Amino acid sequence: MNYSMKSILLSVATVIITVFFISGMAATSYQKPSDEILKKRLTPLQYQVTQQQGTEPPYNNAYWDNEKSGIYVDIVSGDPLFSSLDKYDSKTGWPSFTKPLEPENIILRPDTSLLPARTEVVSKNAGSHLGHVFDDGPPSTNKRYCMNSAALLFIPVEEMKKRGYGKYLYLFKQQKK
Repeated sequence: MNYSMKSILLSVATVIITVFFISGMAATSYQKPSDEILKKRLTPLQYQVTQQQGTEPPYNNAYWDNEKSGIYVDIVSGDPLFSSLDKYDSKTGWPSFTKPLEPENIILRPDTSLLPARTEVVSKNAGSHLGHVFDDGPPSTNKRYCMNSAALLFIPVEEMKKRGYGKYLYLFKQQKK
């Protein structure tokens, strides 16, 4: 086998492994990386927000004013969490959504660290702190899922298929009609 054939096979194998890894990230067999690995993979802010229940500054984060079409996934596990179709400007400086894309990928739990008590939103498989949900959202759900950009990764519509999230493309095809 010549060098170029080996190179092609290696490239194909890399693509297959990448697709398998990304598509398998949301599977129930997901195992959260160690703290040491997370500290290497995440920025200090992403680590502080997702692993230490931190909060990023309002209006000074990646997605509060993002108007592109796509989905938002957990920065740690890759689990799909929210859609741009459910995003709205809550005037808070954080990305806000009316509902989760995949409700089974989040856990709601009481947060009594501040008064009044709030409801924390955590990713199910990675345990990432995402933000909080409040009952002051738009009338469709009356919910405001106020998330930290640092806990999310935005996947634009154009990249969803190649990054393993093609099953959600139908949502955006309906949007164009």
